[in-house]
Amino acid sequence: MSHMSKKVMLVSGESSGDQHGANLFLELKKRCPEIQGMGMGGKKMAEAGIELHYDSSNIGVIGVIEVILRYGEIKRALNTMQTLLLEQRPDLLICIDYKEFNFKLAGFAKKHGIKVLFYVSPQIWAWRPGRVVKYGKVIDMMAVIFPFEVPFYEKENVPVRYVGHPSVDTAHAKHSREEDFKAFKLAIDQPVVGILPGSRTDEINRMLPIMLQAAELIQKAIPGVQFVLPQADSVTDELLQSSFQHSQIQVKAIKSQFHDTVQCCDAVMTVSGTATLEIALLKVPMLVAYKLSTITYLLARILVDTEFIGLPNIIAGKSVVKEFIQHEATPENLAQEIIHILEDQQYAQIIRDGLQMVKLKVGEGGGSENMAELALEMLQDT
Repeated sequence: MSHMSKKVMLVSGESSGDQHGANLFLELKKRCPEIQGMGMGGKKMAEAGIELHYDSSNIGVIGVIEVILRYGEIKRALNTMQTLLLEQRPDLLICIDYKEFNFKLAGFAKKHGIKVLFYVSPQIWAWRPGRVVKYGKVIDMMAVIFPFEVPFYEKENVPVRYVGHPSVDTAHAKHSREEDFKAFKLAIDQPVVGILPGSRTDEINRMLPIMLQAAELIQKAIPGVQFVLPQADSVTDELLQSSFQHSQIQVKAIKSQFHDTVQCCDAVMTVSGTATLEIALLKVPMLVAYKLSTITYLLARILVDTEFIGLPNIIAGKSVVKEFIQHEATPENLAQEIIHILEDQQYAQIIRDGLQMVKLKVGEGGGSENMAELALEMLQDT
């Protein structure tokens, strides 16, 4: 195959997808140096050598209302990708998460005879079962990252392959805890609390003020406590400042060093999402808090068929970390749980043991390598 130059199109819409897309493409290039990559993503995918025709940092949104508000931008991104598909006719389209958008794009590709590999399965197990069949019609292969997802697809005869979770390989700090405490100028003898308000603008505007109010209550109870915030590439300083300026709390925002920042924490307040799994793999006790606009929340209640929203709990099949959803996501509730974790060593240890179990259930790493092998297999048949 190496004598032919193959073209792949990779499309992701969020910062976790950007990371997965970058890792996957780097693995592909190792195996097939002259492969061409193009599509939509963020900074990490661009750095990996994928030619971006649309920067996805404009459109990472969650929730029905948010999607409607950003509809024009999303539509434009979809049109750009459809045009690119027809102009370039890639040998394979790799859709990375970002399910609604990629579902539409996959359907379009399928109609025009282009092979589709879907990576990071839409959380079908959380949605009504009819979705599996729908996805089956627009893809050639579903690559899933959790072992428990496989039966959902097999039952409907949708081609599926378990590739392993990409976070398993990347969820470790680059430096020792001592080195990080020095580098981040943190006091080693005082507790550290992580604040993770998400990576999307609307999410941060909704959750950061609540977390900062909780931080004020935590500081009253435990005066020496320190607060850190791992700042994603897609998050601007201005965005954080608009919440920080209304707060008395000193928060250290640490850029692009997610795992090192989290490993310094004794407890973390986080929104739901990929971050919860990464924190679980680092075995740091956390709480999961989430608020959507009321209408999005009510729609989600109707559509989503899952008891939990935090990945650690979904994977464990039971409550390992506390979740505070919608009206329960109050500063008082969050503060109380973090104080409990910080002051009760036994309680914190129970949570850590639960996270160890999650780590075992997530299984082996090698997600990006397995994914690259699968993509090459599909390219060989084109």
